[in-house]
Amino acid sequence: MAPTYNTIKIDGLKIFYREAGLTDAPVIVMLHGFPSSSHMFRDLIRALQDEYHLIAPDYPGFGNSDRLPINEFAYTFDHLSEVMEKFLHTLGLKKFSLYMQDYGGPIGFRIAVKRPDWIEALIIQNTNAYEEGLTQLFKRLRPLWGKKTSMTEWRANKTFGPAGTKWQYVHGAHDKGKISPDAWNMDQYFLDKPHNHIIQLTLQADFGSNLKRYPEWQDYFRKHQPPTLVVWGKNDKIFSPQGGEMYKRDLKNIEVHMLDAGHFALEEECDAIAAHIRRFLKINRLTKTA
Repeated sequence: MAPTYNTIKIDGLKIFYREAGLTDAPVIVMLHGFPSSSHMFRDLIRALQDEYHLIAPDYPGFGNSDRLPINEFAYTFDHLSEVMEKFLHTLGLKKFSLYMQDYGGPIGFRIAVKRPDWIEALIIQNTNAYEEGLTQLFKRLRPLWGKKTSMTEWRANKTFGPAGTKWQYVHGAHDKGKISPDAWNMDQYFLDKPHNHIIQLTLQADFGSNLKRYPEWQDYFRKHQPPTLVVWGKNDKIFSPQGGEMYKRDLKNIEVHMLDAGHFALEEECDAIAAHIRRFLKINRLTKTA
């Protein structure tokens, strides 16, 4: 099935999602990062649609999903995770692999902890569950996690403009010519929507809540041992390669592949990542949807 573009109401919110592949095939749910949307998975969806059932939603406040002002919706990682959990439940998805990048990790790991029976495998791309993976960028943003003031907000504000958005895509890239400007231009289009600046600033301020969850997520790894594939852009200046390697500490059935790419490794290493996914999931013999 070629990609389709759909919406569904969750708690009164319009949630947009991309879907492709065979409906009775093993399911992969794809959770995007900041400042992106399900658009970041456009090429990977087409690369895998012949063998998997693929679902990629946009969170509230991102992409083509509803974007309510902060006085009408609590933009926290806890709340986004709750909405995404209801989204998956509404679609009837009860067994799937979970692909997570950047913000997708804090949202997806919360779901995995609550619904470990849903998770067949984890696919991790530049998203963190260990403090060792935090770079100097996060150390500069830490004051914002304690209190939002003009002094603590200014560093985060720099990431919302066109230069900051483009930097996240091209910095650390092995071949910048492989990265379509459509990627950062699409993100900037949504970043510039009404309410979005304060929405993203609110989420940046809540990022410290994720670090408090790291021990819980690591305990989930040790207890449930989901098969885990790490495909990591090793030149990332947001989440360091050490963050990707740290998953080996708590997981037994794990592969870690460091790719010559940056934070958005899919933009230039989609074919390699797709090949790793096919091989790894076949080895682990995922079930088909009943």
